[in-house]
Amino acid sequence: MEYKRITNIEDSNFKKLHDLMGKIFPPEEVLDYGLWKEPLEDPSIRVFVAIDDDQVVGATEYRYYPDWNIAMTDFTIISKPGLSLGRFLAQNRLKDLQMLAKENEKELFGMFAEIYDPYRVEHHEFGGVKVMDPYVRREVLSHLGYNRLDLAYVHPSWENNGEAVSGLDLCFMPTSDEVHSLPASLVKDFLTAYYSVLSNKPQEWLTMIDKIGNKETIELLPL
Repeated sequence: MEYKRITNIEDSNFKKLHDLMGKIFPPEEVLDYGLWKEPLEDPSIRVFVAIDDDQVVGATEYRYYPDWNIAMTDFTIISKPGLSLGRFLAQNRLKDLQMLAKENEKELFGMFAEIYDPYRVEHHEFGGVKVMDPYVRREVLSHLGYNRLDLAYVHPSWENNGEAVSGLDLCFMPTSDEVHSLPASLVKDFLTAYYSVLSNKPQEWLTMIDKIGNKETIELLPL
């Protein structure tokens, strides 16, 4: 299996990836095809696909923020069982991030991720792919070491229509077991930067950001 980066919208593997995203994720989570041009060419955004027999069978998008020495996993797709895709993607992603942190003369502090809470929202079937079931994905993140941030979380819809997307948790995987909370300023600055590409922010998100700004720290809770 090959772990290959996509940096151009004209890459034939990107069409396969975008088709796969459309089958797996709900519409509000998928950026329109043409809007991917700039993100793919952005050196800070890393989109990798797992290629098996010339087919895109898995993918992950993430980014590293050198100023904060943290990463964010945008998404992970596993399209079929029996290929150890989850392990393949997670290991290659971590190796890549550790390399980026080393180039930054640091050891990676940790990584953010958003995850649906199936105990609150049960209608996301992720294209009927059982390995993408929200219950399974939540437990996988827990096994990897993610914790959920102690806050009522929403994010702006990627359709940029001003709607708030709820039913998720914002999670963080510290590389040290001694980290049990995060500076609220880090969380606020990260979310503000991460969603700066979306111009139409819902009021629920703006209110959440203000509440985070009024805190000193945010606890990390079991996932």
